[in-house]
Amino acid sequence: MAPVRTVKPRETSVDLVFSHLYDQIASLKLLPGDKISEAEIAAEFGVSRQPVRDAFNRLVSLDLLVSRPQRATEVKRISLREIAKSRFVRAAVEAKVLQQAAEHCDAEGAAKLRAGIEEQAKTVKANDFGAFGKLDYKFHEMLCEIAQADFAFEVIAGEKAKVDRLCLLGLAKGDRMPELLADHKAIADAVEKGDAEKAVEVGMLHLTRLDGTIESVFKTSARYFDP
Repeated sequence: MAPVRTVKPRETSVDLVFSHLYDQIASLKLLPGDKISEAEIAAEFGVSRQPVRDAFNRLVSLDLLVSRPQRATEVKRISLREIAKSRFVRAAVEAKVLQQAAEHCDAEGAAKLRAGIEEQAKTVKANDFGAFGKLDYKFHEMLCEIAQADFAFEVIAGEKAKVDRLCLLGLAKGDRMPELLADHKAIADAVEKGDAEKAVEVGMLHLTRLDGTIESVFKTSARYFDP
């Protein structure tokens, strides 16, 4: 049996269970279609079943779990329709963020972007797609902060969560990190120069990189998708 986990100060048991399961799902340690037990998770964390149930509900709202009465809860398979919807919403929000980031970027913002690119380059050199994925989130969060629209990252992160597994499958099956890093560099350069049109252009190109990934992953891992 896995060791019982402890809750850190200011972190609720629901937060702890949610974060752990989210990471397990996003990192593909729990694969689409895998079943998970409320009772087993409660025992692992040394908590009652209620906080586990609450964490499950949060994951259901993110389209990462499927919970049906009288049936086992399972990791949700990837829906092409939901992926298309998420990409549509994210593209609209990202375009506005990039436009405003280019308008508001100052020396401090530019320095943060350059530092972020350097961090990403190190993970690419190490071929660490897990670390690169985390820095990808951080990069887009920085853009929202520079755009003076930090609230926009809540939307972006929510939509990214729905496609994270697909992106990771794509990265794991074929190294796309150098291409994505090049996109990030081009976005950062355009934002730093105050070129809103170029920033949006590269940003939208960046989002289309998923097209090939979807096609490739669907061909090789159809079992992870909704029929």
